[in-house]
Amino acid sequence: MARQWQLTSRPDGMPTAETFALREVDLPDVRDGEIRVRNLWLSVDPYMRGRMNESKSYIAPFPIDGAMEGGAIGEVLESKADGFAKGDLVSHFAGWRDEAVISTKGVHKLPDIGATPQSFLSILGMPGATAYFGLFDVAAAKDDDIVFVSAAAGAVGSAVVQLAKARGMTVIGSAGGAEKCDLIRSLGADEAVDYKAGSILGGLKQAAPKGIDVYFDNVGSDHLDAAFACSRQWARFALCGMIAGYNSREPAQFKYIIRMIASRITMRGFLYGDYVSRLDEFYREMGQLVAAGKVTAQETVFEGLETTPDAFLGLFSGANSGKMLVRV
Repeated sequence: MARQWQLTSRPDGMPTAETFALREVDLPDVRDGEIRVRNLWLSVDPYMRGRMNESKSYIAPFPIDGAMEGGAIGEVLESKADGFAKGDLVSHFAGWRDEAVISTKGVHKLPDIGATPQSFLSILGMPGATAYFGLFDVAAAKDDDIVFVSAAAGAVGSAVVQLAKARGMTVIGSAGGAEKCDLIRSLGADEAVDYKAGSILGGLKQAAPKGIDVYFDNVGSDHLDAAFACSRQWARFALCGMIAGYNSREPAQFKYIIRMIASRITMRGFLYGDYVSRLDEFYREMGQLVAAGKVTAQETVFEGLETTPDAFLGLFSGANSGKMLVRV
C-alpha cells in the first residue's frame, strides 16, 4: 500500500507532530491521461503553513484527513498518458507521500541538462526560479545596485545572493548565527547581518551605509521595516515570503513605512506560479550559470518519508541551510 501524510487538525500558531498523521492508502487504477509515480525527493516549503489554515488565499487549504501536497521528483512506474513513459523522471505536486496516481496536468519531465534530480526542487526548481524572476523581473535589479536579501541562507535567499553577485551587484544578506553568515559570505555576499546578534536595523545600517536599491523579502516583520528605513530613492522591493508572520497571532507593525513616499519605493508581491510560462527561459539562463559553477545548489536533506513533518517544522527553527529536502 502507498503511504501519505495527512493533516489531522488546523494548528493555532506553530504546528506540532500531532498536526500530521502518516497513513496507508489504496491507490486507484491508472486511467487515460494519468501516471503512477514513485517519489524520490520531496520538497517542504514555508508557504505550506498557510495552507494549513482554513482561509481564502491564492491556493486552497489542505483538507483535514486528506493528502497533503508539495513539490516532488518521482519516477514514472506506469503511464496511460501521451508523452510519458515508464522510467521517466518528472516533477509534480503530489508530494508528502511515497507513491501517487496523478493527472499529467502540471507534470513536467525533467530536462536533460546534466543536473541532479533534486536540483529541480532547489536551484533549478521553484526556489531558483523565484529568486531569478523576483530579482530580475519584479525588482528589476541592475548591475550597480545594492541588494539586501533577508533569509539569505535559505532556499530562495541563497540563490538570490549568487544571482546578484553573478551580475556584479553589491549584496548584503541577513541570516541567523555566525555559521550561516559565513555560508552566505562564501556564496559571495559582501556583507552579512546576523539578526540573532543584535538589531537587524542597526546591522543593516552598518552593512549598507549608502542605503539599498533592492530588497528581496523572505521574512517581513523587522527585516522589511529595516529595508524601509535604509531605502535609497527609487528602491524596488520584491516580496516573496514573510516567514516571520506565518505562525504569529499578532499583526506586523512598521515604524519606517513612511519612507515609501520619500524614497518612491516600488513594492510588489509575486508568486512562482506567475512565471511558469517562462520556465524555458529560466532553465536556459540558470542552467548556464550552474554549469559554469557561478551558482550552486545549497541543500539540507532529511532521510525517509517518516521525517517529512520534522523537515517542515525545521524550516521555522532555522534547521536548514539552503533548500530543505526529504529523500524518500
